[in-house]
Amino acid sequence: MTTAIDGPVVELEIGGMTCASCAARVEKKLNRMPGVTATVNYATEKAQVTLAEDSTVATADLIATVERTGYTAAVPEPPAPQPPADDAPGPEDGPLAALRQRLCVSLALAVPVVAMAMVPALQFTNWQWLSLTLAAPVVAYGAWPFHRAAWTNLRHGAATMDTLISMGTLAAFGWSLWALFFGTAGMPGMTHPFELTMARTDGSGAIYLEAAAGVTTFILAGRYFEARAKRKAGAALHALLELGAKDVAVLRAGREVRIPVGELRVGDRFVVRPGEKVATDGRVVDGSSAVDASMLTGESVPVEVAPGDTVTGATVNAGGRLVVEATRIGADTQLARMTRLVEEAQNGKAAAQRLADRISAVFVPVVIALALATLGLWLGTGHGAVAAFTAAVAVLIIACPCALGLATPTALMVGTGRGAQLGILLKGPEVLETTRTVDTVVLDKTGTVTTGVMTLSDVHLADGVTRAQALRLAGALEHSSEHPIARAVATAALEAEPGGALPAPEDFANVPGLGVHGAVEGHTVLVGRERLLTDRGQQLPPALAAAKDAAERAGHTAVAVGWDGAARAVLVVSDAIRPTSAEAVRRLRGLGLTPVLLTGDNRAVAESVAAAVGIDEVIAEVLPEEKVAVVARLQGEGRSVAMVGDGVNDAAALARADLGLAMGTGTDAAIKAGDLTLVRGDLRAAADAIRLARATLGTIRTNLFWAFGYNVAALPLAAAGLLNPMIAGAAMAFSSVFVVGNSLRLRRFRALG
Repeated sequence: MTTAIDGPVVELEIGGMTCASCAARVEKKLNRMPGVTATVNYATEKAQVTLAEDSTVATADLIATVERTGYTAAVPEPPAPQPPADDAPGPEDGPLAALRQRLCVSLALAVPVVAMAMVPALQFTNWQWLSLTLAAPVVAYGAWPFHRAAWTNLRHGAATMDTLISMGTLAAFGWSLWALFFGTAGMPGMTHPFELTMARTDGSGAIYLEAAAGVTTFILAGRYFEARAKRKAGAALHALLELGAKDVAVLRAGREVRIPVGELRVGDRFVVRPGEKVATDGRVVDGSSAVDASMLTGESVPVEVAPGDTVTGATVNAGGRLVVEATRIGADTQLARMTRLVEEAQNGKAAAQRLADRISAVFVPVVIALALATLGLWLGTGHGAVAAFTAAVAVLIIACPCALGLATPTALMVGTGRGAQLGILLKGPEVLETTRTVDTVVLDKTGTVTTGVMTLSDVHLADGVTRAQALRLAGALEHSSEHPIARAVATAALEAEPGGALPAPEDFANVPGLGVHGAVEGHTVLVGRERLLTDRGQQLPPALAAAKDAAERAGHTAVAVGWDGAARAVLVVSDAIRPTSAEAVRRLRGLGLTPVLLTGDNRAVAESVAAAVGIDEVIAEVLPEEKVAVVARLQGEGRSVAMVGDGVNDAAALARADLGLAMGTGTDAAIKAGDLTLVRGDLRAAADAIRLARATLGTIRTNLFWAFGYNVAALPLAAAGLLNPMIAGAAMAFSSVFVVGNSLRLRRFRALG
């Protein structure tokens, strides 16, 4: 169910966070402020702060609180265009390039240090002093970000992952300095073997320069690849931001004037030529074309548009020249709303991640205590100082809560980004938990299973009457009416006319509740209910009467047509079933869901539609306000209910359901009430959305399992002295990279529709 927000929401960009513990600290400080509810996301480096309606806290107060915690905060600037390519220049290239440079320098210096320590044959006379010369810049320059962050946190009375890394590398380096200058390690000809698990026994002759340099390099490598992977995870959102047009040809005084799209105003008319992007949401006023909306909806088939049809900003005109009148601009456009939904979803946290964050918040102090306990236990059991030191340093280095902090955000970033590319918008991580338990899907009929647009489905004629004649005369009258049934008849008549134009009627009149009449090309024509004709002495022939009765039994609308004193045709109008609905129902069943058709229409219509698409359970003749009660009743039976709808009358039921899926072609009220939005308006997207949500949740669970499992398995090994500190550093870096890499697999998710 969708959670309402009580007050205004402030988003902040947080700088200086290096692990999940940092995010937990900032979140904790913000939540201590009166009237503030905050969520801090380590992966996106953002804080989403909800202020109570009566809160007196200002944005400046929030920023000051973050800065007092030891980090930076700022209100995000409007997003600048970003190329979606992974390696293209962008705002992240500055810090990413600096990190890459630090890694390259450290790698070049650390490789010979590690090689000499691992291969005794390379240990020439005084090799240890060359190792010191090479390792010192790595510990000082390469590990500087860790030392700086550790000092900042220490000044604020806190400890994070950087504290562990800084303590571990400085301890290894400091021990080595003591052994070189005050012990026997600096003597010419000193050698020692490299062990993966055994501690060195001679304290005065043992150096750990390879551990200090190697750990620093491994962790820098992990941070670098993690940053690149996080950038790839956000690439879908960057691509979404890049979709919009940059400038537009506006009609001013009959001339085309090209202006930046930001200067466009509601009501402006602009030209879209073949191959150009539609600048903003609008209504076609001139021209016809096919519009490619695949970048927004994931639907590969272009949509035909003509005057009166709506078009969406960022879609591409694939055919003729269009003149469009702007109806929504800026933050009100569908693209902007999609982007906003994706960003909000990425900033959220699943219940499992909140548990991981709570663990991360206390993890570092616990690890420091565990390292000291390991040191004391080894010394207390008679082991040498070197063995005790090695085990304690390995504990400090191996314990990485970063993987826990990245488990949910990275999967959510990739999953929501991929969903946006496929026309599926998830509102938040809580949606993922619900998709796992849903067992019943309630489908609204009109606009969801059906198109929601009345169309002419059949024509029955009296003897001697042609289809073209009946449509021409009926369509000419109906073209002057705004009724949905009249529009269906007029549209079919226009399509049947060779010239695409209908004759203008004379003496047109509307008979409320019955139909219309008038003169068309010298004929007196009646179009409407049977009663309209019978009141004027025009009885339906038996064949037409039988066709009318059959249509109404099937739930369709029958329109009687007569001219020149006789009933001559029956036109059958119906809300057509979407061609993909039956396939969508099969896919929903394949996911273990029981479909239920819910509609306000009469039972005959509902059962006809249900039979056509393969739904067994039908709830018909339900008033809009009763739809909520139906959902509640199903929940009362122990079912976990998903609701798919598109209209204003579906909004309350969408909010009441355990999982609300709103058709993107529907009303804003329905979209706001839903947990998932299906942009492309194809019911098959509902199955794809649930598959994607379940895949994302599965990835999160896998990430958390391995992140927890890594620490559960690695800490005892380190404490037992079975891990060399350098190997521990490599394993710690790998755990974070593994979690992010596993999340990136979601980029390969494919929609079946």
